[in-house]
Parts: sequence; C-alpha cells; structure tokens
Amino acid sequence: MNSAEWHARVETGGQVAGAGFLVTPRTVLTCAHVVGQGGAADELTVTFTERPGCPAVPARVIADGGWGGGPTDLGDLAVLELAYEVPIAPAALAPVEAAHGERADRPRKLVVYGFPVGFDEGTLAEYRITAAQLLNREWMQLEAWQPGGQPLAPGFSGAAVTLVDTGEVVGMVTAAAGAQGVHNGRMMPTEVMARYWPGLEGLVPTSDHGAADRARLRGLVERAVRAGLDCDPVRLVRLYEAARGQLDPDAPQEGFDSLWSAALFVLCEIDGADAAATVARFTAEVEALFRAPAEPAAAPDWSPILVDLRHSGAGDGHVRVEVSAYSGGRRHPVGSETVPQARVRAYVQDRIEAAFRYLTPGCDELIAFALPRDWIDLPVDRWASAPDDETPLGSVYPLVVTDQARLRPGTRHQLTRAWKRLDTLPGARVHRVECGSTEEPARLRLQLRKPDACLAGFATAPAASRTRPHFDTSLTAPAPVVIWSRGGCAGGPEGCTGGDGCTGKSFLDELDACVSGVPPAELPREVLALREEADAEEGHWARDIQLLWDDPRVFTDPHGDAPALPRSPVS
Repeated sequence: MNSAEWHARVETGGQVAGAGFLVTPRTVLTCAHVVGQGGAADELTVTFTERPGCPAVPARVIADGGWGGGPTDLGDLAVLELAYEVPIAPAALAPVEAAHGERADRPRKLVVYGFPVGFDEGTLAEYRITAAQLLNREWMQLEAWQPGGQPLAPGFSGAAVTLVDTGEVVGMVTAAAGAQGVHNGRMMPTEVMARYWPGLEGLVPTSDHGAADRARLRGLVERAVRAGLDCDPVRLVRLYEAARGQLDPDAPQEGFDSLWSAALFVLCEIDGADAAATVARFTAEVEALFRAPAEPAAAPDWSPILVDLRHSGAGDGHVRVEVSAYSGGRRHPVGSETVPQARVRAYVQDRIEAAFRYLTPGCDELIAFALPRDWIDLPVDRWASAPDDETPLGSVYPLVVTDQARLRPGTRHQLTRAWKRLDTLPGARVHRVECGSTEEPARLRLQLRKPDACLAGFATAPAASRTRPHFDTSLTAPAPVVIWSRGGCAGGPEGCTGGDGCTGKSFLDELDACVSGVPPAELPREVLALREEADAEEGHWARDIQLLWDDPRVFTDPHGDAPALPRSPVS
C-alpha cells in the first residue's frame, strides 16, 4: 500500500483501543467510540507502527461528531491532535465516489489496516462496498472481498478504508456486523466525515483530477518536503499563480503555509474541464524545485574509464580494444589487445573491473566508449556489467559514447571552449532534429555554434538516411552533447513527418522535459537514472537512449608518468 506510514494505532491507558489515520502532520482521525472506551484522557497515545522506532505520541481529542454512545448513534468520529508534528506524509484522500468503481458490476477492492486481538503490529482485510448507497445518510455497507477473508473485528474501528491500487482513503471503519461468521461491516465515507469536521473539506480532492495525476503530484510533494525544498509563503503563492488557469480561484488571502497546503488547494478547490491542466502545470512547478535548489550542487568531478574500440585491421572478426583509467591527474593504461568479436564483451568487463583499482575511492566514476562512427549506435549500455550479473552496464554506471573522429586536437580545443561556456548554463537546451525536419545541415551547424547551444536531440537513429547528414554535422560542429534513441521512429524515417503519433517526436518531448533543467555536466547521471527507470518499466521511452557526451577536460593529458598506449584514444 502507498504511504503506509500514516496508518495509526490508538491506545488508551496503555491498551490498544483501535486504529486511526494521519490527515495532517499533527491530526489523526478515528472513531469516537475508540477513544471513549475507557482510560484517562491524559493516557491517550498514537503509535505509527509502520515507522519502526517511532515512539508513541501523546494525543488529545479536539473535536468529535456528537456521537451519543450507542452502536447505531450518528457522528462516531473523533479528531485527535498530536502533541507535536510527526515527520510522516499524511494520508491521501480520494474523491467521494472513488469507492464505487466505474461500473456497478466491477466493484473496487478496498483494503483496511487494523489492530484486532493478536495483531498489535497490524493486519489487513480486503473489502468492497455492497452498493453506492448511504445507510441513514451516514454509512456505506462493507462486505468481504472473498469468503474466508479476515473479518472486521474490534481493533479495526477507526481504520482507513483505502483503494488497493492508489492507497487513497475513501472512508473509515465504524462497525462490524456483530454476528459470528458474518464478514460485513460499515464505513463512514469521507464526505460524511467532512460534514462532522469541516477541516476535512479542504483535504478531499474533486473528481476532476485523475488518480494517476493526484498520485504523481502527492509523490513529488512528499519528495520535496523530505529533501527540504519546501518554500516560503511568497514563493508558494507564485508557484500557484504560475499554474492557475484563467477561471481558477485566486490563492487564499492568507496564502499557503506549506507545499502540502498549496498542493491540496489545487486538488481540492479546482474543478471543471481544465482542472487536469492546472494540476499538470502545478506538478511541473514542483518538479522545477528539484532542478533549482537554493544552492547549486557542485558539478561531478568525473574520473572516467575510457574504452576505445576500433577496427583492428586483422579482419572483420577482430576488434582492437584499449582501456584506460583517469585519476589524480594521470592516465593509467589498463589493457590493450586485439580480440575476436565473440570475446569483446568479456574482455571489456574484465578490464573495466581492473580499471577501478586506479580510481580514487568514492569518486564520480564514468564509463566512456570511444567508437568509430559506423559503430556509434552500438548498444554498449546494454552489455552485461559482469560475468555473473546481467544488469546492463549503463544501468550500473553513468555511461557515454563519443566519436573517435572528435579526438583530434583541433576538435578537442573547440569542445573545451564550448564546455567552459556550458559550465554557466543551468540546464541543457535541446535543439530538436525531427523526423520530418527540412532544416539544411549547414543551417544546423550555425544553430549548434550559438552561445546557448548545448544538446542536439534526434528523433531517429544515426543510420536513418534522411537525417544522417544532420547527425554527421552535429558531430563535426561540434555539438558538446548528442542524444538519440537507437529504436528511432517506428514509422520509418523516410515516410514520417514528425507529427502526433510519431515515436521520435514523443522521445524528443520526453527528453526535453527531463533535461531542460539539468546542468550539462550532470547529464550522464541523469541518463543513468532514466536507464534504471526503463529497466523497471516496460515500454519506457528511454529504453534505447544513447548519450554522446564529450567533455575533454575529464580526460587528462595521456602523456605523463605512465607510458601511453599505442594509438592513444585521446591523443
């Protein structure tokens, strides 16, 4: 379940009385009958069992629903105030109709986390609502998802009823059926809870926001708060103003006291046809917080391992492989051999492992492949990282490629000057080369020589005849960074115009969104993260991403104390 730490165990007089759930950093909701079962008021405590080591927090009742004390009396709700704020992300609430499911014949699975006798650490029960109908304008009936499941019992009272797929809360357990062998019960939906406690109204999102959009925004806010990126009230209002649409309400006069409150305002106060667009814009503003910290992080001090692959001259079945490590201002030759193609991967694995012995422990390692231009699309990032580990090399280390033709001294001089300029840029601006691009290669050269030029992004792979002249131009301009997808455009480079539905266009759109706020020096690390995501997610847009990244300053002069290898890849 998502954000499980907000599940709470409520104790009175040192005994487990029931469950509850955190809705603000200092507020827990539970049933009135849970805190009214006995025990002195000053002995009321709350424990967050999914956060090991978190001590019990003293609490007091600050509001209730007017419950009369009987099992069928209305208003069985209690609002607890903790003695101090806890560093736990509160529960995410769902729109009131989310518990129903889109179709009556396909109910949604609901999960309840309670503390019945014998389960002080908590246990789960799976339920669904019997019908989208309120009983006595107060409750919805719960029934077991499957026969023989965990029945509702004392200890489940006050537990959040959550959607199994999103972890969002749709209600609170208030009662079990009472008869032995009957697995039904009742829950108070969030809309009824908000009727008794108005403070909940601003926490229940409108139905005009999709579950995935809500989850993404909440996840980003949670990350930002953990990272200490919460903003001052003035900036929070600016974040909202940058995202709001023309018909959206103004920010509250009192402003926002936290990033959480601003996000909840967007989710709970904005509705209508354009609500999703506002959430998307606000989400982008929150993402930007990660790209623009108050104090810029230091650029990586790369210590590269350079793998130089060349045509051997000994026939098509052999490859010349040279491996060097760069550390402490020196180049350390590691291995140089002409090997059969069938042994290249194993030889590279072995020499890379040996090269790590020369790197300073804890440094920013970088694997760089220098390739002939006709091999520039070689999927070296997909090679296994070790003989006993099939994890792709590019998903373990930052990995880049470069073109051997760019190792000439004149080109290295131009690139060094370009990288000194890029050090001042906060992000990597992408110059897009679309499938249907009509831009002349000479014009592309001019664009890539502009002061703010950084990255040439291609919608097709280098082998595409239609854009091959553009690719060659980007290498010789020289563009400091070139990125493309080896998969290219599924529609074919000759027939695709680069419009909607083009996979190459989608690749560039995603690329632009990911790297626009990333300093060029940090792109190898960003692409490593994308490759890790692609390994975990089928169909990810970055599955075949190829990064040509070439900063000559990270490769020290190969001539020094250590003898140079024949045909040095950086000489």
